[in-house]
Order: sequence, then C-alpha cells, then structure tokens
Amino acid sequence: MSVTSLAHVPATHPAPAFRGRIGQDARSGHYAVPRRYRLHLTAACADGLRIAVAHSLLGLDDVCPVTFLDPVPDCPDGGHSALRPLYEASAHRYSGAAVAPVLSDDWSGRIVSTHAADITRDLARHFGGGRPALYPCGAESETEAVERMGRGIAQAAQQAGSAGGDDVDRAAALERLLDTLGSLERWLVGRAYLIRDHLTAADVELWVALVQLDTVHRDHLDAAAVQHIADHPTLWAYARRLTAHPAFGTHLDLDGIARRHHAHCRGLEAAGAAVQILDWASHTARTS
Repeated sequence: MSVTSLAHVPATHPAPAFRGRIGQDARSGHYAVPRRYRLHLTAACADGLRIAVAHSLLGLDDVCPVTFLDPVPDCPDGGHSALRPLYEASAHRYSGAAVAPVLSDDWSGRIVSTHAADITRDLARHFGGGRPALYPCGAESETEAVERMGRGIAQAAQQAGSAGGDDVDRAAALERLLDTLGSLERWLVGRAYLIRDHLTAADVELWVALVQLDTVHRDHLDAAAVQHIADHPTLWAYARRLTAHPAFGTHLDLDGIARRHHAHCRGLEAAGAAVQILDWASHTARTS
C-alpha cells in the first residue's frame, strides 16, 4: 500500500496573498539569516498549528522568533489588526484581510510569505541543519500526498456534517472519510510514524488533521458517525502518542480552538459534539 492512495478527497486552498521564498529568489533578497525572520501565528488554526509544531521540532526559537496572536481575529473581515501594518507595508493599498500565518522580514518590515507549506519547507531546508529531517530526501511525493489527504479529511468531514445538501451527499462524504481513516488504520499497524522511522512533516500534517477532526468537525456530525470515526484504535493511539510529545502537545490550545470555531462557525451543532474521541488535555498534561 502506498501513502499516495490515502489522498481520497481533493481540496483547494485560497491563494496566499504573498508567496516569497527564503533563499530561492536572489532578486527578493530573502537570504537565510538567523533572527532576520519572524513568524506570526495562532495555533488555534490548522495552518498555524502545523507551523508551530514544525518550528518546535526544528528547535528554531532562537533562529526565527514567533509572535503568537489571539485565536479569534479582532477585525470584522477575519483579520488581525496587529498584522495590518505588515500587510499595508507589503502591498500598495492592500484591501484584503490581514490573516495569519505570516512569515515577515524584520529587516524590511514586510511580509515574505503567507503560504503555510512554503514557510515550513523553507524553515526546515535553510535553518534545519543538524536537526530532524522533516522533509527527508526521496519522500517528497509521500509528504505531498499526506498534505492532500489531510485537506481531504477536513473537506469530507465538513461535507458530512453540512446542514445544507442532501442525505445522499452527506453519506457519501462520510464514506470517503471513513475509507481514508480505515486506510490509515491499516497503514499504521506496526509503524510508529507515517512514512519513515522518525517524525517527519507527514506526521505533523496527519496529527493536525486528526486534532481538527475531533475538536472542530465532530461538532457537526451525528453520534453514530463519530462512533465510526473513533473505531480506529491504532490511528487514535498514534494521535495520543504524538500529543504527548512536547513539540506537539505544547501548542495544542484546546480553548483557543473552541473559541475560534464558535466565533466563525455558522453550522448547526449535532449529537456528535457530545462524543469526544480523545481526551486531548490529559495527554498534553504529560508534557508539563
């Protein structure tokens, strides 16, 4: 079985407002200099949580500082007022939302990138020497497949719990979701990690997808659906094990996730909201 086969549901992300790269474009001047760049994150959103975990795994606190933002944006358009000066300095008459995550350049006071996957890859590639190989050579296609799979889990869960549409569409989405979880369950038997014998970016992607599934998407599913989702003991044991790792559990802001979800969600709460799959807090407590 290949990891590529796990990516059942394609999904799209909105185009990032900025997509500069560290060390890739000589004309941009974005050279890999320690303490030149800064991350602006909220760990309550999926992209911010991915970057925060990878940043901790790479041990980059002294190389690329992080400014953590409130989980709930304070602007009506869904942006953060604290990020507005960066956006306006980076694009003439910028009119969009000042959203996180952001990688900024302290030298110029401008934004390098708002593209989460590029940010994580650039941090690992240019500042990760001597640290865990989050993107091991030869595993590029596998990592990208897991990224697609993570987005597919979120999309299928959203469709399965959607108040709109019909029963047939919701049932089909739930079936896709359970098919993916079943494939993961079988894949992880006898394995500590997803694609290598050590933690990689693929594990970060999958863990964040599982966190979102249990702390956000579950609220809109019925109890029977959540019971089926929970019926993957190997998969959820894997999630528990990663949560106990300091780089993962330290950034799991359960209250922030709940606040952010309730501030933005317009869907209807279903019976599945009362059927928690993991007691995440009890496992993060091990990291303290």
